[in-house]
Amino acid sequence: MEECMEAKNDSTRLVLSYIKALDSQNYDTALEYLNEKIQVKGPGGETFSNPREFLDMLRQYHVKYDMKKVFSDGEDIGLVYDLATPLATLTMFSWYQVKSGKIAFIQTIFDPRPLTLPASTA
Repeated sequence: MEECMEAKNDSTRLVLSYIKALDSQNYDTALEYLNEKIQVKGPGGETFSNPREFLDMLRQYHVKYDMKKVFSDGEDIGLVYDLATPLATLTMFSWYQVKSGKIAFIQTIFDPRPLTLPASTA
């Protein structure tokens, strides 16, 4: 993740600092980066508009981030990463929008099949 931490703008630095807090399971710090009226859209249609409820959901998974690519277009930040969960490692894409110095929008997409397929024995 360190290579991706060389952010090109303040919005990118903010989002990557948020990811670093999540990766360290420091949810109180992660909360500081989220707008109180955040809109979060998950891959299964789930939505959150309360930052504490969203972080409470994330807290259950004990995940680790392996950043692959960061895209930046002003206040729009895109991240490609592998997310290691207790069940599988998932390749994910998340789109973040930063407004007034806080993350105001997150949408994440990924292929959930690795969560349902039997583990390989190879």
